[in-house]
This record gives sequence, C-alpha cells and structure tokens, in this order.
Amino acid sequence: MSDALIELDKVSHYYGARRKQFLAVQDVRLKIHEGEFVALLGPSGCGKSTLLRIVAGLTAPSEGRVLYRGRPLRGINPHATIVFQTFALFPWLTVLENVEVVLRARHVPEKLARMRALDLLDKVGLDGFETAYPRELSGGMRQKAGFARAMAVSPELLCLDEPFSALDVLSAEALRTELIGLWTGGGMPTKAILMVTHNIEEAVYMADRIVIMDKDPGRVITGFAVDLRRPRFRKGTAFLEIVDRVYTTMAGQTQPEHIELGAAPGGEGRLRLLPEVHINDIEGLMEYLVQAPGPHMDIYRLADEFKLDSDHMLLLTEAAELLGFATIAQGDITLTQLGETFAEAGVAARKAIFALRLRRLPLVRWLLDKLREAERQQTHWSDITAELEREILAEEIERQMQIAVDWGRYAELLAYDDAKEMLYLEPAGAPAG
Repeated sequence: MSDALIELDKVSHYYGARRKQFLAVQDVRLKIHEGEFVALLGPSGCGKSTLLRIVAGLTAPSEGRVLYRGRPLRGINPHATIVFQTFALFPWLTVLENVEVVLRARHVPEKLARMRALDLLDKVGLDGFETAYPRELSGGMRQKAGFARAMAVSPELLCLDEPFSALDVLSAEALRTELIGLWTGGGMPTKAILMVTHNIEEAVYMADRIVIMDKDPGRVITGFAVDLRRPRFRKGTAFLEIVDRVYTTMAGQTQPEHIELGAAPGGEGRLRLLPEVHINDIEGLMEYLVQAPGPHMDIYRLADEFKLDSDHMLLLTEAAELLGFATIAQGDITLTQLGETFAEAGVAARKAIFALRLRRLPLVRWLLDKLREAERQQTHWSDITAELEREILAEEIERQMQIAVDWGRYAELLAYDDAKEMLYLEPAGAPAG
C-alpha cells in the first residue's frame, strides 16, 4: 500500500451549543490507503455517519486534524463523493440528466458530460433507462443511478453511507455484488472506498478491512483485515469465523451492574440509553433461550436462526443484558436464573419481574421520581423532554421517551394519554425505587 490517502488524527466532534454539547466521536485515529475498501461498523449512534461527513468535508471536526494525501483538509473534500442511504435523485430530471448535472456543475463540456454519463450508466447496468425518471425505477435501480452520479466526477475516495439499507433483500444483494465486481474489475475510477454500515455480514462480504466502533461516545475500538479471496462464500467456514469474531467484539462482555446500568440524567457518569426493542421480542428471546439445549448460545447463530440483522440482534441482547435476564461473554449469551424465571412465568409474574428490573434502570428511575414529585403525580411530555435536552441529543430524546413509556406501560408503572400528551404514575410505580 502507498501512503495514506486520508488520515484522521485524534478527531473529536461535538454537537450543540457550548452549554449543551454532546460528544459524538472522540479521539478517532484512522488511515485509509489507496486500494482499500474499508467498512466502518458499529451500533446506531456511534458516530459512523459523522466520521463519513468529516472525511467528505461536509462537517469540520471540533478537534483534531483531517489530512488528505498528507495535507490538511479544509472545507469540502474535492476528491470525495458520497452515496447516501436515501436515493437523493432529482425527481424532475431523467436518469441521464441526474448523472450529467454533477458534471455540468464542474464545467465539463456538454458533449463530454453526455459521453461520460452514458458510459457510467452502462457500467452500472442502466443502459436503456437513460430517459426514465426516478419514479419509474425500482429502489435498486435508483441507487444504481446514485452510484453512477457519484462516480461521474472520478472521485479518488467513494464514501458510502449505508447505501443498501433502504433496499429490499434481493435488490441489496444484487447491488453489493455488482459494486464489488466494478471495484475488483477496475471499472471504477476510485482509489479507495469507505463504507458505513451496521450490517456485520455486509462488512465481511465487501470490505478489505473492518474498523469497529462503539458508542457513548463514538470511538474506534479495534480494526482488522479481512483476508478472504473474492468472490466470498457466505456459508464458508472462514467467512463465518470472521462474522463470529465481529459479533464477539461488538457484543462485548457483561460488566458489574454499577458500570452496566450507567448514571441517571444529571448524575455523575455516562447515561445509559435504552435499546430500541419491543417487549414481545425480549419475551421471545427468553422463551427461545430457556429451551436451548445448552447453557450458552452463540449470538451470531441466534441472529441467523431468528433471521435478524446484526444491529437488531445486538440491541435485543443488550436489552436482555440490561434487564439482568442474560449475560454476554465471548460472543455468547447465557440466560441468568432471573431470565429463566421470567421465561417460565405467567403474564402477571412476568410483568412483576419486568417492573422490578425496570425500576433499577437509571433513566426509568429518574422518570418515575419526576412523576412522584409532580402535582397529582402527572406531568406533560414536553416538561420531561425539556429536562433531557441537557443529557441527550434532540433526535434521540423522543425515541428514548417512547421506549421508556412502552416498557413502563407493560410493567404497569406509568400511563400515557396521547391526546393530552400527559404522563401519569400508576399505583405500581408509586413506591420509591
């Protein structure tokens, strides 16, 4: 490999004003060399897309340096383009015009722009659809047009922000294969590719190197090469071993409770956010594990069994871990005695166990305390969300509150009136936690 094409040197980024700053990514060091396809892999909210925007020059880092071919990057990176998960095509332009527009913006002569656009559309398999409008295309075809447009300006670095996540399974698989074919076959002008994803199998299938991130705050925890020849066989032993290794790294290991649970809003330490999973999914996981033949279950095998993507599977195991129903170690999940009791209990007993565990979660405990202190033990939704603005990013507050309310309703700790946007304390939630 040659010297780094792009380098992030101790990059950190904050969102919000000075009095309400949120650390999105912290002290990230990353180098991408020519000839590399690098996948940034991590859970939702770990700052992957933020790093991608910093690499493309769309966002300036709060701290640290970004170097392109050894020189500081200031402003938009003229050598990089981004393909987003949404198709981002101009609906009033044809497919051909959508590709031509970026060339015209760079003052490429009309005849040359037309020739280059037609050649790229042919390479991505859209020959014959030049005069079609985006509304006439399937999701996969629209994303192909997005790839053609991104490659039209011959970028040295192609940035992909979960480009297959909005597609159906078959379209996504076909487009992955076609992109790898273009990359390995020399059909792209690109020197390197940086792809953001939360799909573990996708990363192992496509990338030469995987960089794994964690959240709260976003940071790089490890990285390693994927030494597999292409084309890669998803059911092959070597492929599955790497997938399992990634699951093991991302799932982590259960920590002592005072570390695992984190702090309440306004308290000392890290606020642990609630994983976005449904109660039914937690119940289903517990029921499956209690009937498993052995004490441990491989999380990767579990995801394959449930037909869940890696992000959802890891959120589900995180929820089980947070509630004390399971422990995680070396990529395996093990049911605790409490988890067994929950799985084998009836509806009323399950609710009682869930309520007991829910009161221990700092965010829920804080919410219940606010309701106990409020007049008539009720408060408006906006009063709670306003207090959380100092602790959580604005786009995350609604999601966290919805999870807390859903879980609290199931446990019969609180109630919510959507018409009035009022939260109420249920009798079961009245005793001090």
